[in-house]
Amino acid sequence: MTVSARSLRAVPLLLALTLVACQADEHSARGVAERFVDQHYVEINLEGAKLFCTGLALKKLQDEQHLTQGQVIDESTRKPTVHYRLIDTKADGEQSTFVFEGTIRVEDAGSFTRKWLVTTRHDGDGWKVSNFEEFD
Repeated sequence: MTVSARSLRAVPLLLALTLVACQADEHSARGVAERFVDQHYVEINLEGAKLFCTGLALKKLQDEQHLTQGQVIDESTRKPTVHYRLIDTKADGEQSTFVFEGTIRVEDAGSFTRKWLVTTRHDGDGWKVSNFEEFD
């Protein structure tokens, strides 16, 4: 194996390590907000998103589940590709608010952007998402 072939094989590993290093601590306010966005908006996994929620946010997810009951999302579902970035943060002791900008691309249908306001609060031993909303 040549040096260049070894280098090419190492690229995916380095990329994965870089992506992991860019994520916030999963137990921090930001980390919880990011994991919520990953589950809710990227993976479209409402049940998974509930693990990060409390209060009004949990109620909103339960309402969404009720509204989408019977809609199957499986391998045949045309899911969008979602990328997002953090564009604003406000922290106030026991509460933090994050604004994410997401780019949603649907194959053969173009792309659009949305912003997600995610509020976290310190709840017991950790952080939970207490509210979220989407806007243009």
